[in-house]
Amino acid sequence: MPVTVDKDTCIGCGACVGVCPVSALSLDENGKSECDEAVCISCLSCTGACPVSAISEK
Repeated sequence: MPVTVDKDTCIGCGACVGVCPVSALSLDENGKSECDEAVCISCLSCTGACPVSAISEK
């Protein structure tokens, strides 16, 4: 299952983007993280990297 980003909690630090091994995460036009579900392999590396716990498994 892909991950989901709580955009209200996300601070746009980009930590998740840097640890994603398949580049499924990026920052949107508002500076918040978003996940490309077609690319996400559900490794959950991003959940551990997020300092505000804005990312969870869908």
